[in-house]
Amino acid sequence: MLTIKEIMEIIPHRYPFLLLDKVEELVPGKNVVAFKNVTMNEYFFQGHFPQEPVMPGVLIIEALAQAGAVALLSLDDYKGKIAYFGGINKARFKKKVVPGDVLKLEVEIIKIKGPAGIGKAIASVDGKKAVEAEIMFFVGES
Repeated sequence: MLTIKEIMEIIPHRYPFLLLDKVEELVPGKNVVAFKNVTMNEYFFQGHFPQEPVMPGVLIIEALAQAGAVALLSLDDYKGKIAYFGGINKARFKKKVVPGDVLKLEVEIIKIKGPAGIGKAIASVDGKKAVEAEIMFFVGES
């Protein structure tokens, strides 16, 4: 398991844009299982939507990308570098994510070729799929 401090040693994201709270499982370069505790204190709930707070889908995708970056940047070859979005395919939003939810973020790196690759990503709440997508990335210098 990785704590928030250990996560911040791997990826460059910081408040208010760090969307991971802990990593429960990690196989560098292969897969990761991370969690985000969604609270009413999140900055985005001020405007999305005040009457019915819903976590924006794009931020769930970002949380998945951050989890994938932890798996990728844990590899010796990529330590100290930055993972950038290369694209998003097959994104499907299946369930609202609201305050009080614990978002489980699972990413399997299915392809790496040089500095680029693809991850299969699933976000779920209480065992129910909220988002699934293929996320493409490339690794650059920090």
